[in-house]
Amino acid sequence: MSKKVSIKDIAKLTNTSITTVSFVLNGKGHISKQISKKILDTAKEIGYEPNRMAIGLRTGMSKVIGLVVENIGGPFFGEMSKVIEAEAEKSGYRIIYCSTDNNVQKGKDVMRMLMQQSVDGYIITPLKGLEDEVQKLIDHGKPIVLVDGYFPELNIPHVLVDNYHSVDKAVTCFIDGGYRNIGFVTSDLDLIQLQERLMGYQGTLRRNGIQESEEMVLKVPYLVDKNAGIQQIKSFIKAHPKMDAILFTTNYLGVMGIVSVKELGLRIPQDLAFISFDDTEIFSLYPPGITTIQQPVYQIAKYGIDLLLSQMKGDLAGHSPPTKLHIASNLIERGSTLAKDRYSS
Repeated sequence: MSKKVSIKDIAKLTNTSITTVSFVLNGKGHISKQISKKILDTAKEIGYEPNRMAIGLRTGMSKVIGLVVENIGGPFFGEMSKVIEAEAEKSGYRIIYCSTDNNVQKGKDVMRMLMQQSVDGYIITPLKGLEDEVQKLIDHGKPIVLVDGYFPELNIPHVLVDNYHSVDKAVTCFIDGGYRNIGFVTSDLDLIQLQERLMGYQGTLRRNGIQESEEMVLKVPYLVDKNAGIQQIKSFIKAHPKMDAILFTTNYLGVMGIVSVKELGLRIPQDLAFISFDDTEIFSLYPPGITTIQQPVYQIAKYGIDLLLSQMKGDLAGHSPPTKLHIASNLIERGSTLAKDRYSS
């Protein structure tokens, strides 16, 4: 195993003192540009990496941000994390990634771990049951930004898609196409974003004079096995033969929906029009193309990290109330919502 490069090694290679090297690497003192460049070039050339824990103990700053999301391996959070990491690196910060898998105990464990690491700030996807942990961070003066959701009872900066109006646009698309018996498939998770999507569905039906019915809403358990979930969706569709359109509130449920429709031998949109939240490649490739609600992932991530960095720099000190952004989505219309009069004549 190769020896870890130290400040002493850089001092020896540049014929300078350890103190001089330390001043240059930490941006302190008044060292000439020529010597500073020589030290920085040498440090980069030999692969010097500072001991962030030691720096944190000395300065009170770890230059590390904790990112706590539902599932870092999912397409939405994976894309979001890339943006956050790239923007954080521009300001000299590293990211520690953590997934909660929507498990409260796991969420508490990862947040406790991040506190022990003394990270400087947090970007968190809210999960009901973690309110106390988040409040503790606030009480300790830690900057926090919530993404893809928020805690209604906590006054914290947050950034997410406008869930209510996103679903409003989707249901309106169905109705404009002549569809009136609209089903709604969501997760059983108690998350504010899913609640707002359900409210958007119900509100749009009422506004268009369509009676809402609890029977037209299916809540699939979050941890359900894929095959079991498909069976639930198939049973839901079969139990409502008059249902002519269906909206899925997450992309993984939307994928299950495609499989369900195919296994039932139904045609899209002739037998069942189809919309899913979150655009993925499979929705653009699956014939006739699935209409999707495209979340502005880049904007959510960019606003989120910018808000956090501003807090850490003190730019938002004294600003009340905290910034709360609900960003418009984009409805990508494809063949799955073709108007009835386009194929029924």
